[in-house]
Amino acid sequence: MFELDLRSRLPIYEQLMEKTKELIINELLQADEQLPSVRALAQQLTINPNTIQKAYKELERQGYVYSVKGKGHFVAPILQDRQHEKKQFLKEELTKLISEALYLGMSKEEIYEIISTVEEGIGRRTKGD
Repeated sequence: MFELDLRSRLPIYEQLMEKTKELIINELLQADEQLPSVRALAQQLTINPNTIQKAYKELERQGYVYSVKGKGHFVAPILQDRQHEKKQFLKEELTKLISEALYLGMSKEEIYEIISTVEEGIGRRTKGD
């Protein structure tokens, strides 16, 4: 489920966060589904449990997960007001990324192609292919 690149410049906890967000966004992890325990995931990935705890706390702060004392961490359902905030944040981030891509010489057609590929991938997952 989780694969980490130990040679990446991105810190391990951030890699874990990004992978978890990806699983939630692609609906491979459903609302209220329990995440692996800190200890179990630490053993599986052979990393320090504090690293996993840090990732889970940040995911909770961002609204992707919630914790239940003594039970663990769970995928948070998307609330409408938080969804609006996340969409606004994503629009700002996309604007920055697209501006940089255009500045570096990427064409609009290349950007549209990327969007189409992502959209097709999401369409396949929602249809159950």
